[in-house]
Amino acid sequence: MTATSREVVEQVLRAGCEMDTETFVSLIAPDGYVEWPYRPAGMPGRLEGREQIRAFLTAQAKGLVRFDEYRNTVIHETTDPEVVIVEYDAHGTVIPTGAPLHQTIIAVLRIKDSLVVSYRDYLNPLVLAETLASVGNA
Repeated sequence: MTATSREVVEQVLRAGCEMDTETFVSLIAPDGYVEWPYRPAGMPGRLEGREQIRAFLTAQAKGLVRFDEYRNTVIHETTDPEVVIVEYDAHGTVIPTGAPLHQTIIAVLRIKDSLVVSYRDYLNPLVLAETLASVGNA
């Protein structure tokens, strides 16, 4: 049975919050990509393909942020059945410092054949920059 675009997005969000890299990557098309149009210096703008995405997420899971929950999640289905927009607040902990993290995110995902072909993550770059600076000062 083929999953709807909304169902795929729900699975992606669950895997992201649980930091389940393998499930997250399995939901990405082999040539799919994740990109961050707004980000601090030193952070990649785009990751292409499952291996590059897996390597980045694995490295991040080992030490920067642990997500505890996503709140206020709203999933917007669009007139294009492949495109889903999601809004949510990510709450977690900056692992090296123990400081709380609160990030507001809007993401636009394109789904084809039950796999993510593009994931544009519009997070607040100021929160990420502050997090990176706090870790550098720890």
